[in-house]
Amino acid sequence: TGKVAFFHDHFSHFDTRMSIWKRLIVGSGIVLCVSLLSTFALDRWIGWKTAPYIYDDLAALPERQVGVVLGTAKYYRVGALNQYYLFRIQGAINAYNGGKVSYLLLSGDNALQSYNEPMTMRRDLIAAGISPSDIVLDYAGFRTLDSIVRTRKVFDTNDFTIITQRFHCERALFIAMYMGIQAQCYAVPSAKNMMTIRLREVGARLGTLFDLYILKREPHFLGPLVPIPAEHKIAKDEPDYPAVPPRIAQYVRQSTR
Repeated sequence: TGKVAFFHDHFSHFDTRMSIWKRLIVGSGIVLCVSLLSTFALDRWIGWKTAPYIYDDLAALPERQVGVVLGTAKYYRVGALNQYYLFRIQGAINAYNGGKVSYLLLSGDNALQSYNEPMTMRRDLIAAGISPSDIVLDYAGFRTLDSIVRTRKVFDTNDFTIITQRFHCERALFIAMYMGIQAQCYAVPSAKNMMTIRLREVGARLGTLFDLYILKREPHFLGPLVPIPAEHKIAKDEPDYPAVPPRIAQYVRQSTR
């Protein structure tokens, strides 16, 4: 009888431990499923909300004075040309030559002297025949939020065309809509490695929602108005206002990764 009681108690404790682990596993699975479904729903909500303001066909794109080209690196780390960059540059050329925009605001990262997205875009656009007087540089477009809000608050433009890939259009337009900015987007083609970029975009959208609704973030740098159109003098190889001091810019670039 004692042995039977011992084994009964032993297996009862074993069953209890198994039951706890089972509940933990089931509970974790439920939390994971809810999190994934919520993430998917938020991602699709952003896409649905911004869809009416995205144009894939240049002919259907309404005319605006300013086209904002969102920056990205021209080359991958391995040295190959970045197709996302090339498509954005070609999209900017098409929009300008097609009379859809009169000025191109090039917004990107200038955190290091050796890494200057706006100036790189400017050189390529001028080489393609775009008039330098119709190009304006924003060196403090460290993030999409910075680029969109600075277009309104620094460059005094509230009704503009964003030029980038569709997935990026959706996030950029969502920021604009939240900020009360009347923007539209010209969606240029995407490169072949779309799946990897798209997964990263889901995380970026969650970060954007957190920035807008929880942290209430503003751009790292604002400053006095520099309206478009206006004279924007640029030195031969050095950025003019609103460039960011290299030491500060390097800190910002590291903190926004």
